[in-house]
Amino acid sequence: MWSSKKIREISLKGFVCGLVFFSGCMVNATENKRKIVSETAVSQDNKDVLQWVNPFIGTTNFGATNPGAVCPNGMMSIAPFNVMGSDTNKYDKDARWWSTPYEYTNSYFTGLAHVNLSGVGCPDLGSLLLMPTTGALDVDYHDYGSAYHDEKASPGYYSLFLDKYGIKVETTATKRTSCTRFTFPQGKGNILLNLGEGLTNESGSYMRQVSNNEVEGMKLLGTFCYNLQSVFPVYFVMRIEKPNLTATYWKKQPKMTGVEAEWDATNGKNKLYHSYTKDIAGDRIGIAYSFDTQEEEQVIVRMGVSFVSMANARENLDAEQKTKQVQTASFDQLRQQAEDAWRQDLNRIQVKGGTNEQKTVFYTALYHCLIHPNILQDVNGQYPMMESAQIGTTNGNRYTVFSLWDTYRNLHQLLTLVYPERQMQMVQSMVNMSKEHGWLPKWELFGRETLTMEGDPSIPVIVDSWMKGLRDFDVEAAYATMYRSATAPGKENLMRPDNDDYLKLGYVPLVKEFDNSVSHALEYYIADYALSQFADSLGKKADAKRFYKQSLRYKKYYSKKDGTLRPLLPNGDFVTPFDPQQGENFEPSPGFHEGTAWNYSFYVPHDIKGLARLMGGKRHFIDRLQHVFDAGLYDPANEPDIAYPYLFSYYPDEAWRTQKLVKELLAKNFTTQPDGIPGNDDAGAMSAWAVFSMMGFYPDLPGVARYTLTTPTFDEIIIKLNPKWMDGQDSLIIRKTDKVKRLKSYQISHKTLIHEGTLSIPKAPKK
Repeated sequence: MWSSKKIREISLKGFVCGLVFFSGCMVNATENKRKIVSETAVSQDNKDVLQWVNPFIGTTNFGATNPGAVCPNGMMSIAPFNVMGSDTNKYDKDARWWSTPYEYTNSYFTGLAHVNLSGVGCPDLGSLLLMPTTGALDVDYHDYGSAYHDEKASPGYYSLFLDKYGIKVETTATKRTSCTRFTFPQGKGNILLNLGEGLTNESGSYMRQVSNNEVEGMKLLGTFCYNLQSVFPVYFVMRIEKPNLTATYWKKQPKMTGVEAEWDATNGKNKLYHSYTKDIAGDRIGIAYSFDTQEEEQVIVRMGVSFVSMANARENLDAEQKTKQVQTASFDQLRQQAEDAWRQDLNRIQVKGGTNEQKTVFYTALYHCLIHPNILQDVNGQYPMMESAQIGTTNGNRYTVFSLWDTYRNLHQLLTLVYPERQMQMVQSMVNMSKEHGWLPKWELFGRETLTMEGDPSIPVIVDSWMKGLRDFDVEAAYATMYRSATAPGKENLMRPDNDDYLKLGYVPLVKEFDNSVSHALEYYIADYALSQFADSLGKKADAKRFYKQSLRYKKYYSKKDGTLRPLLPNGDFVTPFDPQQGENFEPSPGFHEGTAWNYSFYVPHDIKGLARLMGGKRHFIDRLQHVFDAGLYDPANEPDIAYPYLFSYYPDEAWRTQKLVKELLAKNFTTQPDGIPGNDDAGAMSAWAVFSMMGFYPDLPGVARYTLTTPTFDEIIIKLNPKWMDGQDSLIIRKTDKVKRLKSYQISHKTLIHEGTLSIPKAPKK
């Protein structure tokens, strides 16, 4: 999504999925030897799934993931921040567009960032920077940052060793809190909390000392993708388990000129407040705690966060860092809890066979699929209501970070199948947002609508879940909101601002040289098709007919001359001149967002056979689709064309192309290296493509309960199903077979898939 795609390199009706056990590697990356190695020897007999997760995958090549500590779908994450402060870094957050707190090739650490986004294309969050130092206090991050080595990451845990100070840094997480352990050398130590820096484009923060070792406050976040009004506060409480602390506030003073500047020795510098202990606020403020340490002394820092209040942040901290005996949990106990949570979630899919590298790719991808959306409510159930100053209360989980333009295509389908109880609450969250705000989310972030990207992406997500049996939500309220976004005039339509032309003309015309008119319309067609299916299932036959008819108007964009979709002017004429390859590598392109006409021309998944007829029939369709891959026009790092390999299988005698391409694309674009994701992970969308593809089936038509089959990567995949949501079924097994057999269909319904029990997928023969 928006800047989310970087360096370009780049079926059987009624089958299944599966599960397995694995073993693997922890990551050890050193500054001198920036290479992923195994902390322990890997063997096929090792059964701990966590060893197959490498959090460093996707941390370069603009993958925008980070190796920090987080729990599954947790509010809190703690990531190393190494994108500011030194010319030794290759990438700096202030020197270019930058959307992640961590870059694998960088080497200058300036703290641990609390609450982060994973795999997104716009900067936000990545603040509350916690940094240990030794010696005289220095609060300038250009000075106090450090090179590092012995960097390690595994699910729920991150650590490194700071060269400059001889300090070992370790951190772990609960759902809403962090626990960090610093191991100091003998001498004077400092712990700094910097509220002035981070990834967010917003400024402004506040804090107050509660006691000698506790501070509370807030930091303003937001302005995601330059949406200036989409701001929100994060509240925090931080405790340091160390006696005899000396606290010092700091604030960066504004640069003054003239006579006024002569009276202030800290003009334009960081001003230290050694004896002031009340409240402080400003754009660039922080607090430092200084103390004496013995050799190898460990100092624990605990932080709770909330998006409601400081009181809730404290309640979160108190509730989640206690043992069953109501004692404060140790760092190791909290790490164990985080690991157990990941182990339980990842073991819902078990795989047998395949190489160590393939298992690592698979489980790391599954790990990345379970970071967002994440919970928003506090332990007392409170959360910030959508686009409101009001506070709501939920009995279940309220989710946030809905990067729906990315995730409506595959991530939510994965959650529906493997984690349906979670997906059900995500759907409930989306519907409740519409009740609070009047609209379903497009790209929601901590209770604010950022309006990033285009389309009406909540519709296919909710309809897809409904069609697969997840129906525990206010259906009529959901339908009413969908109907509103599909029919309301553009001037009052938050989801479809160009709806007037779309409804009147059947397409969105190009009115500015580089607008995204075709991309907008294609998303509306897909949403309308899903809405037509929803309406039909609810007995709203007239609506179903109307929206289905609207969904087929994509044909107006088809140019026989070019063999692609082509932007249209308001008078119905095609845009001239026209180059279907314009738009590569983020070059501006008339009508298309983040892509070319080739990336979009097959993106009508609801009418592939109709598109083939437009192109002159099956043979022309297959040849043109194959040309996309042969000519290097396929983009594996952006969403509109990622399902292209599966379109061959709409014709059973061409399914071999799907199987061949999926295998090749997996091998080329998904590896165990830091650049092992082809671009922004997009909140798990790229990883979901890999998970589905390696399991042997893919949801290429959002909003419809079916999958297209391909050859699984593993010999056997076992998926643990939730019987409550899967018609009483508790498992699904998919097996790869060496048999060569052509199936009558390479598409399978969701219902058939979960009832199949065991499914063997043969290789498709060539003609």
